[in-house]
Amino acid sequence: MNKGLLVFMVGILSLGCKSSTGSVVEPLKIVDQEGYKLAVYDFDHFQQLLEVEEAGTVRVVNFWATWCEPCIKELPAFETLYADYKTKKVEVILVSLDFPDQVESKLIPFIKNQDFKMPVVFLDDPYTNEWIPKVSPSWSGALPATVIISEDSYKFYERSLDYATLEAAVLAVKDNF
Repeated sequence: MNKGLLVFMVGILSLGCKSSTGSVVEPLKIVDQEGYKLAVYDFDHFQQLLEVEEAGTVRVVNFWATWCEPCIKELPAFETLYADYKTKKVEVILVSLDFPDQVESKLIPFIKNQDFKMPVVFLDDPYTNEWIPKVSPSWSGALPATVIISEDSYKFYERSLDYATLEAAVLAVKDNF
C-alpha cells in the first residue's frame, strides 16, 4: 500500500472523515482486505460531507463505480486535482457506488491497482430513491456525478469532467488562491 493511502486510512480509522464543522463523520464499518481498509458509509452518515462551512475550503465529491467506463476515464483528473490543490484547502473525496457484493472482489483491488492518494469511501445505502434527490434534485442517478461545494456554493455536475473543466469549476468557487 502506498504511504499516502496508508496515512489517509489511518486517519479514517482514528478520526473518521471530518464534516464541515470539523466534527468526525464515523463510517458504519471498515472493510479490511489484506491490510487495505475501506470506510463504508450509509447516506445518513455520509451526507454531512456534502456541506462546507469553513471559509476558503472547497470539497469536491465524485460519485463513481468501477463498472462505469466514463467514471474510470475521468478518475485521473480527480487524482491530479487532489495532488495540485491538497495544500490549498481543496478536498477531493471519491465515493464508490459499486455493488456491495463486489467490494472485496472488484472495488478494493481496483483502488489498490490505481494507487490513489485521494480519499475513497464506499456508500452502501440501498435507498437511492431517497438520497439521490438530497444530493441534487436534478440528479437522475446516472454516473459519473460530481458536487463541488464551498461555504456559499453547491454546484452539481451529472457528466464526465476533464481536468481543465474540473479545475475551472473549483476555481470558480474558490476565493483565495
